[in-house]
Amino acid sequence: MTQAFDAAAQQTLLESRARMALDLARQLGAEACEVGASVDQGVGVSVREGEVETVELSRDQGIAVTVYVGQRKGSASSSDAGEASVRAAVEKALSFARHTGEDPASGLAEAALMATDLPDLQVHHPWPLSIDEATELALRCEAAGRGVTGIKSSDGASLSSGEGVRVYANSHGFLGSQRGSRHSLSCLLIAEDGSGMQRDYDYTSARDPRDLLAAEAVGKSAARRTLSRLGAKRPATGRMPVLFDPTLASGLIGHLMSAIAGGALFREASFLCDRLGDPLFPEWFSLGERPMEVGAMASSPFDSDGVQTRDNVFIQEGRLASYMLSAYSARRLGLQTTGNAGGARNLRITAPLEPREALLAHMGRGVLVTELMGQGVNGVTGDYSRGAAGFWVEDGKIQHPVEEFTIAGNLETMFQGLVGVGSDTDTRGSIHTGSWLIDEVMVAGS
Repeated sequence: MTQAFDAAAQQTLLESRARMALDLARQLGAEACEVGASVDQGVGVSVREGEVETVELSRDQGIAVTVYVGQRKGSASSSDAGEASVRAAVEKALSFARHTGEDPASGLAEAALMATDLPDLQVHHPWPLSIDEATELALRCEAAGRGVTGIKSSDGASLSSGEGVRVYANSHGFLGSQRGSRHSLSCLLIAEDGSGMQRDYDYTSARDPRDLLAAEAVGKSAARRTLSRLGAKRPATGRMPVLFDPTLASGLIGHLMSAIAGGALFREASFLCDRLGDPLFPEWFSLGERPMEVGAMASSPFDSDGVQTRDNVFIQEGRLASYMLSAYSARRLGLQTTGNAGGARNLRITAPLEPREALLAHMGRGVLVTELMGQGVNGVTGDYSRGAAGFWVEDGKIQHPVEEFTIAGNLETMFQGLVGVGSDTDTRGSIHTGSWLIDEVMVAGS
């Protein structure tokens, strides 16, 4: 990067500001206090048709203070971590707390639950990349894709690289901090034939830049994906099996996690309220998180409450084994926190895995979905309806691309109808899964 980011110095500064905020809150009469602070810096370069389109240098910083006076809570934040701003945030938080209503569930997580095992999870891998080097990688990526026969034009290639520090501290005496990095490279291409124009993309993302795919590989993969969509038709209408690409199967897991999140549960805004122990998936399917996995995208030894993270099993042999709870949502539900303030970390599936070809053969006739559009998911009922594109499958073989259709069902029915999970695991994000074959979904096409 053109502007050096001294992560160690930033960590020291944010830790000192957090301690300052805690001391000041106590002096001003707060019974308890918690502080979250972060700073992130990054570079982003985008190119299009062989020309540099944008170069962005970003730096975001913030500090948030929450104080408790009895069962009253007040919060304030600032984008400046200077001493004067921190003092102002503490004073505002206290002022707010004195005017809010009492909430019996408010307060810090129990002191005994604070994280004590704070290893280096190796999630910080800076990339000393100059603007010229970043631009060259983006140009190489795009050129590789544009060079594939049949590609008409490009919607651009983008490279982003960033690192940051986050700190959480509270008046139990807990202070945890973590440095992290994330890097990515993507390419979006356009192809055209007599049937019309299509576009698609591919990307690579990693904590460590050495784990990124080569720029040329990303561009060529984006070209293959784009060309495969030419000649798309509308599929037949009917109830049929649907195979969800890994990138979309991870979205189904995301809908599940939203439904078992404490906030949705205590608001009774989930179709999985009061369902602990119920069968949701086939017996061969389990799902859990591994927050202490070294080098993974969402690894952290403590959650946003300072609670020690741990391996949790959410689906055990098909049954809903645990909700996903913070200290606050747990109190609202009369349960115990699961160390999930801030969400789940590094979700992993335990299931027999099959090659995609085997899943297609099992499907016989149906649709392989590779793109979803719209936000048609009702968390209260589980009803699911999304615009889609993908490929028509006949006799277990991909026949041609399809587009302009809708898939609809109910999440609970879809989970129960899971037939198989693919071995084509996508490891680019915090949710690792392969393709999902669902036995029957409504497809509305021609």
